[in-house]
Amino acid sequence: MDPVTLHTDRLLLRPVGSQDTDAVHAAAQDPEIQRWTMIPSPYLPEHARSFTEQIAPGGWASGSMLTFGLFLPEGEVLVGMLDLMMRSLSTAEIGFWCAKEHRGRGYVTEATERISRWAFTDLSIDRVEWRAEVGNHASRAVAERAGFVMEGVLRAAIIHGGVRRDSWVGALLPSDLGLPSTAPYLPAPVPSAQ
Repeated sequence: MDPVTLHTDRLLLRPVGSQDTDAVHAAAQDPEIQRWTMIPSPYLPEHARSFTEQIAPGGWASGSMLTFGLFLPEGEVLVGMLDLMMRSLSTAEIGFWCAKEHRGRGYVTEATERISRWAFTDLSIDRVEWRAEVGNHASRAVAERAGFVMEGVLRAAIIHGGVRRDSWVGALLPSDLGLPSTAPYLPAPVPSAQ
């Protein structure tokens, strides 16, 4: 798949490359990013180089993981990272992090909304899933603000630091954004109250 660049009112969303290695390395030193994501800890310069020069471009080339750097357009300052991991022809899982100094401004929510809409309209995705370790309230808040519906807890669904942990799971459907799906959706009936 050819890499794609998108825009929001405040952000440039583009594939990362070698020019972003130092910024990725610096942002990933934040203990909160290392605590809640699957990046290596400690996060070394060679990890950032491998990510920006091999992993992220390779994901675009294979169509398996579409990684966007979130940048302020002026000077292309790195705000965060977001990826869509393709789970099937119609389902993707979204993951993201925000650089410490840019938190609380709604940038990741804005990017999540834009990239999800793009996935529905341009990739024919019918379900974008979000997962995070139970307790990652900041990630959950972003997902909920972006319109994701929380669907429950998956037991032992994440391995982090060699330990299985429970995961929250939520999803965003095209219909949540007023968009059509590639296939009709028939929700389960709601039980009547007795």
